[in-house]
Amino acid sequence: MTKEDLKIVFFGTPDFAVESLSRLVDGGYNVAAVVTMPDKPAGRGRQLQQSDVKRYAVEHDLPVLQPVSLKDEAFIEELRSFNAQLFIVIAFRMLPEAVWQMPPLGTFNLHASLLPRYRGAAPINWAVMNGDTETGVTTFFLKHEIDTGDVIQQRSCPIGRQENVEDIHDRLMVMGADMVLETVDAIIAGTVKPIPQDQMLTAGQQPTPAPKIFKDTCRIDWSRPAEALYNLIRGLSPYPAAWTTIMGDNDREVTTIKVYATGEPQPYGNSEAPAPGTIKADRKRLSVACGDGWLEVLSLQQSGKKRMDTDAFLRGFVITPDMHC
Repeated sequence: MTKEDLKIVFFGTPDFAVESLSRLVDGGYNVAAVVTMPDKPAGRGRQLQQSDVKRYAVEHDLPVLQPVSLKDEAFIEELRSFNAQLFIVIAFRMLPEAVWQMPPLGTFNLHASLLPRYRGAAPINWAVMNGDTETGVTTFFLKHEIDTGDVIQQRSCPIGRQENVEDIHDRLMVMGADMVLETVDAIIAGTVKPIPQDQMLTAGQQPTPAPKIFKDTCRIDWSRPAEALYNLIRGLSPYPAAWTTIMGDNDREVTTIKVYATGEPQPYGNSEAPAPGTIKADRKRLSVACGDGWLEVLSLQQSGKKRMDTDAFLRGFVITPDMHC
């Protein structure tokens, strides 16, 4: 079998998946159809917006399926009509068994972590938030439980001390596309030797979860150690972004800000530790007290405003002595 003979159906939604899809198309692989999320209303006008994957597919004349329900019989029959031998899934919904068991060569997923570490919806965020110094990408065959299938290939990369989730996302997107093509080629050649994930765990080790991130996940608790908050902010930047509330006298809410970047944690040293959330500011710099040190805020966004450097924020917003986070 050649790459032109192998019929592929590609499942994906965001730009992370587009890199792999474009590499398949440019490489001459036979992408028979694309499955993506239905168009969703967005923006002030609530106009329907296409997913990144759909925009690419339409521009390249690829058939597009957008089922509301993946268990819908009409969708399953239409999917079956393409007679694809392989399904590829990247940043998409959980597939029902009737779908992932359909192709004779199986269904594989590209996941942005070194499985079994960080199973779940937000693997890149959690790796950075937890202060990891390494992450990577994995291809694996789908099975019933999410992100638990047998591993086909893995590749690791470092997480830089000052890198945020966007930096790692973009690097893994390219690495992942390379590995998707390598995985397809190995499947065509019949050289794939999948490894069960439980064999990759050392004695006593447990898989690491990477659950979906909610608004409360992003709220900064200034009583936590400065190092933990430094990693939290990197792991949520630029999206969905860590946030905090600036309070005035009598704990009156003054404004809410998203925090995109901070300086390195600075210990209190021999000086008396201020209360967590204490603000130290002048005309150009703003630092907040954490559980064991200071974090200087370098980039932020005030509610209703655009993202800006802190010195620009301080030119239009006066920090008074009674303010705290």
